[in-house]
Amino acid sequence: MKDFKDKLSRVPDKPGSYQMKNKDGLVIYVGKAKNLKKRLKSYFTGRVTGKTKALVSNIDDFDYIVTDSELEAFILEITLIHKYNPKYNIMLKDDKSYPYIELSNDKYPTLKIIRNHRRKKVNGRLFGPYPSSYMARQTVDIINRMYPLRKCKNMKKNLCLYYHLGQCLGYCVKEIDQEIINNIKKEITSSLNGDTKIVEDKINIDYDNAIKTLNFERAKELNDMKYAIETTIKKQKIDLKNKENCDIINYFTDNNYISIEIFFIRSGLLFGKSNKIFSFIDDSNEQVLEYIIKFYEKNELPNKLYLCDSIDKELLSNYLKVEILTPQKGNMKQLLDLSYENAKDSLLSQEKKISHDEEERQKALNELSKLLNVENVSRMESFDNSHLFGTFYVGGMVVFEDFLPLRQEYRKFKLQNDIKDDLSAMKEVLYRRYFRMIKDNLQKPDLIVMDGGKTQIEVAKEILDSLGLNIEIIGLVKDDKHKTNHIMNKNYEILNVPKDSSLFLFLTRIQDEVHRYAIEYHRNIKAQGALKSTLDFAPGIGEKKKKLLMKQFGSLKKIKEATIEELALVVGQKESEILYNYLKENE
Repeated sequence: MKDFKDKLSRVPDKPGSYQMKNKDGLVIYVGKAKNLKKRLKSYFTGRVTGKTKALVSNIDDFDYIVTDSELEAFILEITLIHKYNPKYNIMLKDDKSYPYIELSNDKYPTLKIIRNHRRKKVNGRLFGPYPSSYMARQTVDIINRMYPLRKCKNMKKNLCLYYHLGQCLGYCVKEIDQEIINNIKKEITSSLNGDTKIVEDKINIDYDNAIKTLNFERAKELNDMKYAIETTIKKQKIDLKNKENCDIINYFTDNNYISIEIFFIRSGLLFGKSNKIFSFIDDSNEQVLEYIIKFYEKNELPNKLYLCDSIDKELLSNYLKVEILTPQKGNMKQLLDLSYENAKDSLLSQEKKISHDEEERQKALNELSKLLNVENVSRMESFDNSHLFGTFYVGGMVVFEDFLPLRQEYRKFKLQNDIKDDLSAMKEVLYRRYFRMIKDNLQKPDLIVMDGGKTQIEVAKEILDSLGLNIEIIGLVKDDKHKTNHIMNKNYEILNVPKDSSLFLFLTRIQDEVHRYAIEYHRNIKAQGALKSTLDFAPGIGEKKKKLLMKQFGSLKKIKEATIEELALVVGQKESEILYNYLKENE
């Protein structure tokens, strides 16, 4: 640990934000304090453990910015976190957004799922957040099948398949009474607010009719929908007098870990909950504040928040511009206590596993640093290519930090048509990636993980040398059965890494992930290419009709499976017969 005694003596007893830097001058942590001197001293005097210990061991310097108030320091802290994306503020970087259901305000309304609505234009009323994408999709699917909402994104000129299936009123052609639309919206709103009686009655009527007409397939589908309603649309009712929209937030800490629990209350219903567990560095209350800010950057901010007493409610309220309370009795107090118990149970049940996983990752990182004879390995980037019979190459890059994936930093590369071999493809991907890194001053990795041995390492070294970069490289070498056999460093030496070690396992996970990512991207590209090559030569099918077919059916496979009557709804009767025969002949 570096001695900062002299520099600490000059830090003022004032509020502000501080920035910790590593030996490369990179900001690795941003925090705020009511008293900068006291807070900064706490890092370098006394005993530190866990993640704080790891942070302090990597601090080579620090800066600070004095502000006039703690609120200004808080705003500055959040701004700098966004600017520098610091490693040890990781819980603010990679948190997910929850899905919401939007009932649009259009003349002819639609129902769809949206995420991260704070960054998107919302055109209607939101319901949620839903605890899982599956629940949200199930709910939208059920309501779209039960109510004839508009299904198409853009209004068509002809009646589509949904109209003939009874799932659309034909808004593109027919003039629909606004009162009918308003009643549909009213019933859907009631269902999404937890009152499912109307939609259940509709399903029961359809179910009885299906049984009477011996349509058992339809009866089974309706029965499945009834079960889905029980597990998705219906929510646990809570007796709240004013039926307000609010979130209830509490937390529990133990052994440098924090568990944050959020209950989503909408119109008197518990829609779901969110739990986040992570190891923390700063004061636990500061960490909760930071997490709440990040959470509501991606999720809907309700009318009111209920928090425990230890959180600085005035500071948070001034920043979020929302009412924040700590209930002392009644239902809300009981729910706040329940959220604390949930946070506690979640952490105590998972703490052992989380702690073990962190220890294994740190052990593997230390072993890797020792094998490569470098001070620290944290950020790793890995590359792979995918192609179709030696042509049409694409590339993928995955990023891991401390052996955890940073999916928001994954990148795809569509390569030029004249690329005909793996090495040329890899050269282009690596050059584009690291030229962009230099140009845009992006974070440099500590290690590049190549999928292969000497040849792939030579390609990486050639590109890095041409750009004047010095980055550690390893290659994961496979045997004849395409299984990872050993690990090679940039000097083409085999590293002593047992196959049953955590390090070997973590590295092969990176290799598997980049392979999956590149293949998945190529499959998507191929699906588009296959559609183009097949339909381009279909008689009577131009660019416009190709788009209509793809929009209606979603894939070439479903177009091939369609009947003449279903095709006719999109391209017309005459063209549908020609297209149907053409697709059968060219299967």
